[in-house]
Amino acid sequence: MKRIGFIGVGIMGKSMVRNLMKHGFELHIYARTRSKVEDVISEGAVFHESIRELVPDCDAVITIVGFPPDVEEVYFGGGGILANARQGAYLIDMTTSSPSLAVRIFEEGTAKGLHVLDAPVTGGDTGARNGTLSILAGGRREDFDACLPVFRAMGTNINYQGPAGFGQHAKMANQIMIAGTISGVCEALSYAKAKGMDLEVLLKSVSTGAARSGQLDAYGNRILSGDYAPGFFIKHFIKDMKIADGEADASGLTLSVLKQALKNYEALAEEGLGDEGTQALVRYYGQF
Repeated sequence: MKRIGFIGVGIMGKSMVRNLMKHGFELHIYARTRSKVEDVISEGAVFHESIRELVPDCDAVITIVGFPPDVEEVYFGGGGILANARQGAYLIDMTTSSPSLAVRIFEEGTAKGLHVLDAPVTGGDTGARNGTLSILAGGRREDFDACLPVFRAMGTNINYQGPAGFGQHAKMANQIMIAGTISGVCEALSYAKAKGMDLEVLLKSVSTGAARSGQLDAYGNRILSGDYAPGFFIKHFIKDMKIADGEADASGLTLSVLKQALKNYEALAEEGLGDEGTQALVRYYGQF
């Protein structure tokens, strides 16, 4: 597996493309706006004007786009991946998307002689940049094994979750955990600020104890400095939480913490903050 097509060269995707090239893969990319990817083109990625042009000669095609409708757009239809990928190619959707959509892509791709995996990631922009992403893969085990060299170029915690759709289910579980954790971080810092505490001392005090978390490590100091730049967009987290909430409802589960976090983030999005990072949830509480 040498020649890889990549669709979705954004905050995460650029770093993933760079790491794949560092590991010797030949990268061919498609983006709606060429000017936004000139940097990775100058570093060796080959740009294509359309998906139809990109995919036929690729051994594998990786996608990491924004929302489930974007996934549908790039996979289905005459100009999409399924209609143009060569038989035997590997299709790896790394978007956080709907488990049922992952199953649909798997079924239609398998019928065309393609190898399909849903493999969403976690680790944010830092993990993508450092090549330390966690990769959660669903599909056939033999296809997962075949794609391990590709995954190892982008991540370090790579796990097979089960059949098609299970990569997405694993990501939903991850996002449910994050929803509760980032809410706890923001509420705690808002409480401490309201009480007039020295927040830097507080962060130092709790950063090695039982309250330590990946969210606290990643965003505690950013919150104190007023840095709300996106490692992960609020609007994308809302999308993820809506999918998780719908999947929970379908299983007869009421996840009250998830529902409250979703409601709080939606309130921020209504204020025009959807393009800020998830740590901007702290603004909801009115102390920052």
